[in-house]
Amino acid sequence: MKALADPSRVRILKYLQHRRCLCVCELTALLHISQPTVSKHLKLLEEMGFVVSSKDGLWVNYELSRDSANPFAAKLLRELSTWLEEDPAILEEVSRARLVRRELITGRQSVPFS
Repeated sequence: MKALADPSRVRILKYLQHRRCLCVCELTALLHISQPTVSKHLKLLEEMGFVVSSKDGLWVNYELSRDSANPFAAKLLRELSTWLEEDPAILEEVSRARLVRRELITGRQSVPFS
């Protein structure tokens, strides 16, 4: 529960619920907090079993964990889909999240490594 006590971490989970996957630069743009802070939030969420990461060319993508080893995190993620869905601030943020694109933020295109 401590991992979900921070509003920024809850926002990250809600973004991932609606966007499926986001990189650190996209979350930094959405949350309006520093990249190191976003990375710390993601590290904690990953350690607790809420999110998983995967490398995709230049970016590390984060998404909600589908098979969390932590049964508590798995249950909370199932419940997450109904949390705050009617909250006007969350609705606005989720709508904004659909417009955020890493290529526009960084000015780079994804290039797979050989």
